[in-house]
Amino acid sequence: MAKNRPQFKVRTLNEIAAEGLQRFPGDHYDVGPDIIDADAIIVRSFDMHNMEIPESVVAVGRAGTGINNIPVEVLSQRGIPVFNAPGANANAVKELAVAGMLIAARNICNARDYVKDLTEKGGELANAVEMGKKQFLGFELPGKTLGVVGLGAVGVEIANVALSLGMHVVGYDPGITIKRAWQLSSGVEQVESLDLLFKLSNFVSTHVPLIKETTGMINADRLALMPKGGAIINFARGGIADNAAILDALDAGRLRAYVTDFPAPELISHPRIVALPHLGASTFEAEENCAIMVAENIKDYLENGNIRFSVNFPEAFIPRLGAYRIAIANANVPNMVGQISTSLAKANLNIEDLLNKSYGDLAYTIIDVDGPISDDIIDEIQAIDGILALRNLGEPIS
Repeated sequence: MAKNRPQFKVRTLNEIAAEGLQRFPGDHYDVGPDIIDADAIIVRSFDMHNMEIPESVVAVGRAGTGINNIPVEVLSQRGIPVFNAPGANANAVKELAVAGMLIAARNICNARDYVKDLTEKGGELANAVEMGKKQFLGFELPGKTLGVVGLGAVGVEIANVALSLGMHVVGYDPGITIKRAWQLSSGVEQVESLDLLFKLSNFVSTHVPLIKETTGMINADRLALMPKGGAIINFARGGIADNAAILDALDAGRLRAYVTDFPAPELISHPRIVALPHLGASTFEAEENCAIMVAENIKDYLENGNIRFSVNFPEAFIPRLGAYRIAIANANVPNMVGQISTSLAKANLNIEDLLNKSYGDLAYTIIDVDGPISDDIIDEIQAIDGILALRNLGEPIS
């Protein structure tokens, strides 16, 4: 490839923060919404499920956390990693979740609407304000219990800040990572079941992905366990809550408020529901952080084959020390590395470094060798049963 032409093409399906796209140097990359035969795609909210993804694509990046708009399973079968930006928007979501608790506790939105509709003037207005405020009597957060469902990047931040506000905090996450456990304050009580969390909590804040196990997890049975007058704060995904059960609990007076980032027709007109237009990560800082994180990881993957923060492939990283490199996505079955190594040995190529990692049914292998790999050897390796994708990365980009 001519050195004065970009080596990689990146298509953007939404407007992506410029600070992120600047991570792709112009001498090696073409980046934009109209790119044809892209090597990588970066997306925010665009729904890719009905999109025909070109054969040229080797990576997809979500400039955010959730990946419900990306056909992950289809891409996995093609050996394509899907990157996201976990934690890059954690502070933004944390702040909004805290605001949600305050909105629910102090009736802020209903109080604002009351004042907005007043037509009195002068002293009559002052009297109307004083008379009306009684109906918006609220409560303070210290001493109340917050239940945090999902102790990832966002959940840990919310749990920790709630403690600093004087709240008692309980958390539930059977899959909490060692990294997040170290970040979680020792003052957070971890419970062993969702039912117990709901039973203990005046507020429940959810921070989990929408998967089969979490769909409808906020249901009538669990809402019935909460102390009367509780509130649900949902900045995770709309599908984790049973909207009919939420409405029933609100109408029966068991639930005080529902604050959600996911409006639905049946929710938006209810006086005890505050439905926001998906504002969780809508800050300048969060959009920049997400764009930078996903751009840097896609760049490293395109140039070096390294994988960091992929939702469907394992973490895999080897520094580039000048060797020739191939990167292989394959089914997680025995003797794959042995077959690949045999093909390389036949070509008198010495392996200088090798990394093989697995993630469920998928595995990923990076191999550095001491010389260029011919097309014949590449074809031979690609013909091995179970190979999903192979990239001949050659020498490092200078």
